[in-house]
Amino acid sequence: MPERRARWSIAAGVLVALLAGPAIAGPPFVSDDPEPTDTGHFEIYTFNNGTNTSSGTAGESGIDFNYGAARDLQLTATLPAGYSDMAGGGTRVGLGNIELAAKYRFLHQDDFGVDVAIFPRIFLPSGSGTIGDNHVSLLLPIWIQKDFGKQWSTFGGGGCTFNAIPAANFCQMGAVVTYQVLPKLQIGGELFHQTADSRGTPASTSVGIGWRYDVNDNYHLLGYVRRGIENADETNRYSWYASVLFTF
Repeated sequence: MPERRARWSIAAGVLVALLAGPAIAGPPFVSDDPEPTDTGHFEIYTFNNGTNTSSGTAGESGIDFNYGAARDLQLTATLPAGYSDMAGGGTRVGLGNIELAAKYRFLHQDDFGVDVAIFPRIFLPSGSGTIGDNHVSLLLPIWIQKDFGKQWSTFGGGGCTFNAIPAANFCQMGAVVTYQVLPKLQIGGELFHQTADSRGTPASTSVGIGWRYDVNDNYHLLGYVRRGIENADETNRYSWYASVLFTF
């Protein structure tokens, strides 16, 4: 499909340009980063997110636990409760897909010029019947980051999600640039793309803006808003993410 290949080429070109050109990392953005939680420390996010389409609104609220288990190794567990309010379907609430993951950074900026990490993530069946997926899936991504002094940073990458139903497999990629506006405030912009999956959802491309405010060393406020620029009615008229981050 020439048109789809062209879109992928454009997205890939933007990603390469961002990584070569001029730090929030990971949340609140959809794209992740290669920096693991510091060894022996915790990062705990209490979050809410959601997406509105022509069919209605769906999202999750929950807790995202991250622990620095060893040098360059982060262990992650996400416990979400999902909700949906679809046209003609009423409001539904249930347990979402529990996520288990491990991030391992195997290249460092000091030695290689960029940080590089893998972050495989497994999604367990939700069991709710109406919220989330009722089968196992696995995301296999790679993430890259380059910092430019203390103010500018860029990170991104992507990977593919493999489902128990092969026809539902899809891939995604994204790139983020962040800037330290004030000592306690960072902002950033993101370009993100996901291929179509088998549930009738077409490919999507979106742009988003995120921010992080450090109340102090232990408490942080994160926010993010995103808008689709490709097939927006079906995939993302608008979406959001809000979180209180506890670090210790």
